[in-house]
Amino acid sequence: MLAALMAASALLLAAHGTAAAASTKSASAKTSGTKTNKASASRPAAREAKARTARKASAAEARTAAAAAAKGAPRSKAAAASASSSAALQQASSAEARLIAVYELFGRGQPRPALAKARDLVRDYPNFQLAQLVYADLLATQVPPAHAFSDATGIGRLRSDPAMADLREESRRRLQALRDRPPAGTVPSQFLALSTRSRYAIAVDASRSRLYLLENSDKGLQLVADYYVSVGKSGIGKATEGDARTPLGVYYVTSSLDPKSLRDFYGAGALPINYPNPYDVRRGKTGSGIWLHGTPPQQFSRAPLASDGCVVMANPDLKQLLRKVQIGATPVVTASSLQWIARPQAEKEAQTFTSAISAWKDARANGNEAQLKKFYLPDFQRSSGNKKNTDGFSVLHDEVEYAQGKRVQFKDMSFLHWRDGDDTMVATFGEVFEGEKSGRTRRQYWLRQGSEWKLFHEEILG
Repeated sequence: MLAALMAASALLLAAHGTAAAASTKSASAKTSGTKTNKASASRPAAREAKARTARKASAAEARTAAAAAAKGAPRSKAAAASASSSAALQQASSAEARLIAVYELFGRGQPRPALAKARDLVRDYPNFQLAQLVYADLLATQVPPAHAFSDATGIGRLRSDPAMADLREESRRRLQALRDRPPAGTVPSQFLALSTRSRYAIAVDASRSRLYLLENSDKGLQLVADYYVSVGKSGIGKATEGDARTPLGVYYVTSSLDPKSLRDFYGAGALPINYPNPYDVRRGKTGSGIWLHGTPPQQFSRAPLASDGCVVMANPDLKQLLRKVQIGATPVVTASSLQWIARPQAEKEAQTFTSAISAWKDARANGNEAQLKKFYLPDFQRSSGNKKNTDGFSVLHDEVEYAQGKRVQFKDMSFLHWRDGDDTMVATFGEVFEGEKSGRTRRQYWLRQGSEWKLFHEEILG
């Protein structure tokens, strides 16, 4: 794991750009003086150089990979990473930010401060396995080469241990997500429009093992925090009950389960989502019980691929999330890889769909049942509360009769776009008819067919 620690440190520092390196070099020069020679080098520096030489053989491959990665990174990207480094660490969870700080110190040739921070970290989070391993590696760097012992068989067995591979992959994914930040002023491509009634939105990027929390306000969606997560042990793309995969799609938090009612396995609590949603059902997907939940007390975090299909977070991170979500109103996007787009682009795409839903509203108000029917697929269904789905066409006549000639106001509109072979839109909005003090909320599932949008499912939420 020592080679992995060195590679992680090198990769993280490479992303900070040459400015950080220059700053470190300048600070070193001030400490040691501008006129020194090899004979007057400090003893600690000499001992560290000797230790690095002893580690050279085991870490050469890791350093080569790190150097190649740094060389291949565009300068503009490195500069951007450098500028956002502090923000990235603030957005990470407390324990994770402290672990990254350990990597940075070690990479800058400061093993003793790194060791001190690692010691404090494992003291505060004794179940953080990755931190424990990094701490052990840092302790190993303090052993003089003359007193070190070699156990090739034991080392080989340790390297082949699946648990060690999982920890290396966890480390890699944490670093990747903190180096490659979403560009400023962007949102996940699924969030075209979100009503301010939804104060927060959640997006999961499975390729980075990362959950992004976005806050919604008059200024639009803004990234406020992100956390390491685990997904299904068989990966993503859930299709059947028991396949141990995490579903991909657009969902909503449906409830919050009290941890007192759950086994310790689920940690600080659980947030079920509405898998399978109507689009999943339409495609014949099965299964249930997909939650965002915590970890057992003895485990700070789990391997990147470790759950039965749920999204799993460290308990301190989940507790932060539990304070933010709104039942029925917080959307959860789970994607194989998130694409971040500029907010003006999202607004432009939302306007394209707005014309379709406005045409649907006008056809209903005009009382033209035949024209309205063109907006629906033949297998359209409607659900309301806990009632069984009904054939939507059986209620079209009543709906036209009620809405005909009346003005209706749409409010609190949200459009969530999902592309997965098909092009779908989940539209949620409230409606209040003229002369009424209150209305109801609809959630509609639309499917693009050619140049037209068609309704295939609708939920009456209240």
